[in-house]
Amino acid sequence: MTPTTIAAYSLLAVYSAAAVYVIAFIVSVVDLARRSSEVLAAQPLAASAGSVSAAGASASSGTTVAAPPRPPAAASATAVASPASRLQRVAFALTVLGFVIHVAAIVLRGVAASRAPWANMFEFALTGTAVIVGVYLLVSIWRDVRYLSAYITGLVTLLLMLATMNVYVDIVPLPPALQSAWLVVHVFVAILGTGFFALGAGLSIAQLLQARREAGSSSLRFLGGFPGSETLENLAYRVNVIGFAFWTFTLIAGAIWAEHAWGRYWGWDTKEVWTFIIWVVYAGYIHARATRGWRGSRSAWLAIVGFTAVLFNFTIVNLFFKGFHAYSGL
Repeated sequence: MTPTTIAAYSLLAVYSAAAVYVIAFIVSVVDLARRSSEVLAAQPLAASAGSVSAAGASASSGTTVAAPPRPPAAASATAVASPASRLQRVAFALTVLGFVIHVAAIVLRGVAASRAPWANMFEFALTGTAVIVGVYLLVSIWRDVRYLSAYITGLVTLLLMLATMNVYVDIVPLPPALQSAWLVVHVFVAILGTGFFALGAGLSIAQLLQARREAGSSSLRFLGGFPGSETLENLAYRVNVIGFAFWTFTLIAGAIWAEHAWGRYWGWDTKEVWTFIIWVVYAGYIHARATRGWRGSRSAWLAIVGFTAVLFNFTIVNLFFKGFHAYSGL
């Protein structure tokens, strides 16, 4: 087969993976809705049981005892995630299937180009979204994070389709500056860091929502299947620390590559500046949480700001700012 034909098959696999992710997203949303209805249906039963118990105690003692007030739904927030439902397992299996097709699309793109397939914005997005899913699946082996299925599949589908429709490019020869082994090392490690930051942001968003529910200021009943806010915060911190380690290596490797390509380690290029800004945000997040006691919503918002900066760096900086990285779309 010709490279053009292989590239066409790669694009077909991209659309196929996106379709599977969409189905997984729908199943995940249905599962969350079902969990909400189950919690809502269980509340009247719990209240009735409490009233009957109070009435029985009153009758046996011959005194009138007021039934204890029913605690708000937030008070029943669990400290650990509830067991995976059948729909959750189906969504997870679909995500695995989508990931396999997604990886096949990357491999086909690399074969067609005869190089590492992350030399432009489309290829970076193609590989980056696969790594986000891969990190999610990998962490699921360590800790059950399947409650984030809707977030992961929704985010990946959105980014993948936006990249395919807006920044897709045909395979072209690499510019001289990109014809380096550092393309494989520097860019792929940056993609790994992005994958962990994406999962960390999802956990931080869930933490904020769960904290509001636990405080009684929110009635998002589907969060009953999520761990408690403190558990979510601790897991987000660990995931972001791994991402920060990868991003630190990205910054160092980028400086070394810049010296080889342009004869200087640092030139205040827009892309370099934003990569450093992201590093500072996450360094501040880790330092503040470890030494300043920044727990709860403050640490969660800082992690979300960090991932927002990552997305800004990949989209706005690449598309609207000029610099040494403009030719590569990276």
